Amino acid sequence: MGITLEAFFEHTKNTDLEQFHPQLRQTLKLYYELKSHGRSGEWDAALESMPQLLDADYSFDEDSVCVLKPDNLELDYSVYTQQLKAFMPWRKGPWNLLGVEIETEWHSDWKWQRISPYISSLEGRQVLDIGTGNGYFLYRMLGAGARLALGIDPTRIFLYQFHAAQRLLPANGAHLLPLRSEHLPAFGCFDTVFCLGVLYHRRSPIDHIQELMSYLRPGGELVLETLVVPGDVDTILVPQERYAKMSNVWFLPSTKALENMLRKLGLQDVRTVDVTQTNTQEQRATDWMNFHSLADFLDPNDHNLSAEGHPAPLRATIVATKASC
Repeated sequence: MGITLEAFFEHTKNTDLEQFHPQLRQTLKLYYELKSHGRSGEWDAALESMPQLLDADYSFDEDSVCVLKPDNLELDYSVYTQQLKAFMPWRKGPWNLLGVEIETEWHSDWKWQRISPYISSLEGRQVLDIGTGNGYFLYRMLGAGARLALGIDPTRIFLYQFHAAQRLLPANGAHLLPLRSEHLPAFGCFDTVFCLGVLYHRRSPIDHIQELMSYLRPGGELVLETLVVPGDVDTILVPQERYAKMSNVWFLPSTKALENMLRKLGLQDVRTVDVTQTNTQEQRATDWMNFHSLADFLDPNDHNLSAEGHPAPLRATIVATKASC
């Protein structure tokens, strides 16, 4: 059967996004509908067997994205837990779905706590989240008042995790399109664009930042979180091989170098609002993500260094504004 994405098109009718519907439909056909995944049948069956509700109580403004079990719902918790585990690994969270606590690899709630005090109010805003993963942050954005939270991420398993939650919720403003950012049109209409943990994976960071700017309306806000290294305005690390055992890390600037780049591209009011070294409590292996995690990517004798001897993962959040004209 597969997952339908029609809810997004219905929700954005008669909005400034409707003009992009034909292009998005064609792009989704190419990169989603016509691209099968070897486990899609298994995941479709697991999703279809899970509860589907219309009136559950829920919360998007606590640490966990929480959907409460209605009193009239009979639920075999061992079966439901295994249904949710069919979509492992769960990386972003935490979640509490009908009383099942999903302990994800990342304490994404810690990241949200670091970011949310420094961004413009999301009340009534149209928000885009590039590299959203399973959509955890989309719900936090709705909880902060966003009227639309659109997530972009090509990873198929994350789409299923997102829809495992969506099945339990009434119609809402969160939507996930399984695309890459380079597949998107230059919307030019989002009030806020988030890009959390993506920039260092891009071969051309300047081109990627320009992509992000093209999605924003004039005067809109960019919230960029990425790996950085200590140093001055001229410091940029391009790892020769791997960084923290990742082969797809291309570009780690200092915060001053990154701020300088954003200003050079025309962004205004550029400021670094948080710099935090990732630790093994924030990112770790769990029963819901039982592969290697941060502890395996660091120097075992010195957690201030990566396994290769580079500075350990340091994450900075930079907030900036697109010029109004």
